[in-house]
Amino acid sequence: MRILLQRMLLIVWILVCGNVFSQNRKLDRANKAYKQYEYIEAQEQYLNLIEKGEKSAELYQNLGNTYYFNSQFEEAGKWYKALIAEFPDEVSPEYYFRCAQALKAMEKYEESDKYMKTLAELSKDDQRAKIYTEIPDYLEKIEYQSGRYDIINLAVNSVFSDFGTSFYKDKIVFSSARDTLLMTKSIHEWNNQSFLDLYVANKDEATGELSEVDKMDRKINTKFHESTSVFSKDGNTMYFTRNNYTNRKYKASQEGTNKLKIYKTTRKANGKWTTPFPLSFTSDEYSTAHPTLSEDGKTLYFSSDMPGGYGLSDIYKVVINDDGTFGEPENLGDRINTEGRDSFPFVSGNDELYFASNGHIGLGGFDVYVVKLNAASDEERKVVNIGKPVNGSKDDFAFVFDKEAKKGYFSSNRNDGKGSDDIYAFVEKEPLRDPCKIMITGVVKDKKTQEVLADALVVIFDEEGQEIDSVTTKADGTYSFEVKCKSNYTIKGNKEKYSTAEEAVTTPNKIETIQVELIVEKEIEEGKDLGKILALNPIYFDFDQWYIRKDAAVELDKVVAAMNKYPELVIEVRSHTDSHGDANYNLELSDKRAKATAAYIIERGIAAARISGRGFGETQPVNDCKDGSRCKKSDYQANRRSEFIIIEEAK
Repeated sequence: MRILLQRMLLIVWILVCGNVFSQNRKLDRANKAYKQYEYIEAQEQYLNLIEKGEKSAELYQNLGNTYYFNSQFEEAGKWYKALIAEFPDEVSPEYYFRCAQALKAMEKYEESDKYMKTLAELSKDDQRAKIYTEIPDYLEKIEYQSGRYDIINLAVNSVFSDFGTSFYKDKIVFSSARDTLLMTKSIHEWNNQSFLDLYVANKDEATGELSEVDKMDRKINTKFHESTSVFSKDGNTMYFTRNNYTNRKYKASQEGTNKLKIYKTTRKANGKWTTPFPLSFTSDEYSTAHPTLSEDGKTLYFSSDMPGGYGLSDIYKVVINDDGTFGEPENLGDRINTEGRDSFPFVSGNDELYFASNGHIGLGGFDVYVVKLNAASDEERKVVNIGKPVNGSKDDFAFVFDKEAKKGYFSSNRNDGKGSDDIYAFVEKEPLRDPCKIMITGVVKDKKTQEVLADALVVIFDEEGQEIDSVTTKADGTYSFEVKCKSNYTIKGNKEKYSTAEEAVTTPNKIETIQVELIVEKEIEEGKDLGKILALNPIYFDFDQWYIRKDAAVELDKVVAAMNKYPELVIEVRSHTDSHGDANYNLELSDKRAKATAAYIIERGIAAARISGRGFGETQPVNDCKDGSRCKKSDYQANRRSEFIIIEEAK
């Protein structure tokens, strides 16, 4: 019995060990396919292992990567989240970043931010974590730059991959997998798609549409990958990306993988291209790709994963010597490069570098960014996301731009496309906005009625009191100004017949919209004193007299001007005295003075029906200085006054 039991246990042990051995072999095969970038094959094998109960940090990590590197972010996010949840002690900080990126691709920004915060806690030196910490309001900054482009998906796009445009004289060259699918042996096991070739097409100057598409000649295109090209201004020199392919054979790195190289070819007198050759700084051990030229053609920019970089791929530049040789490649530094993928550079004519990155904080996948190459200030040194609609939640890259025409192209794998990657044409409607601008917006209202006031004048002044700008309010009473961060301003609003409202504003050091409401009070209305509105000086008369003195005439001429400006204004001049002297005498004297004042105004062309005068003597003091009281001289003086009371409001 004991022998039988031992035999049964031996059989079970053999079965278990055999099963474990079988599982290990399958995992080894999956890992081998993964290391050789055969992601589709690896993906299928990993999923099969998981279905049979296999679990490990490496398995989840690699499976997530097979989706991530093929821009299948929803599935990538699923496995990264499982990795972090089930194996938290075995997760490197990189996978918090990739999980955050995958969630952004699904526009789950709040959830994505949680993983970025964890990344910042785990790896404070990570450039991507630093950027996130410095600009937690990145969505607002991206929104601020958004809306500056009109884009269209080109009719030339196929159901396969089309991307990576370059300007070639009056034509466009781009990469596509459209024809090589006919060759079944040319299927790439990375993404189960066919290999790329370079195509040339005519360009519609008005719409950007491409037509009459032709393959470039056989000297350029091989049975493997060719993509992302750039041409000298005369069109006679071409740089492009190709698999490390020489004499019809792949040349693999020590790891057994095939790298990318930048090749050069020149155009002969007969229009044919010379046999392309790899540039001197390329290598079998790392990739160099996506070349672009400076405006003067003396510097080549490219991306590479060569040793000594910051991340998965960095952007470099190299000097092109007069004899056609090259200097030493120079990394553009951590102002531009991150631990992620920084790639697809393009230099515009105004010293701006556009590039694609998934290391800088964006909307998901690759976003397109711009930065000044020779920055003169800290503000210019900043990398800026160019905003929607060029950027979205998926991969947006290969941005090229004609600065004179304000037109260009970019590539994207967004959901509304025709293939895995599509080419989009764009028109730039507005240049890049100052990275730190504040919008001051508001409304002008009537204090009494709270009604909004259209056509009110609003003026903004800097801290030196210099006028910066002025606008009139719209039909809904609104106004707006675009101003600088960290600055002091004064805003004044006024309208005819209204007082002036004034507000001081100090702007913060971040993009923001500030609301400033201006409340104005109607001055030219019934019952108000026009003299106070016009800030008239006191109307003086000589002792016991009522003729108009020269100094009084100066003030009364201001009243005449106001009545000419508002032709329906009707005024009553009211003259008052203090309590000194006989009350009846004061009443008679004040009446003469009021009527003399009205007569002066009538003589200046104002209709008699619009102006009248009446004296009130000492009957309406503005204080308690009446008969029998003892007051200061200034209090008596306050009662000696002329008023210009509005009887009817100007319409």
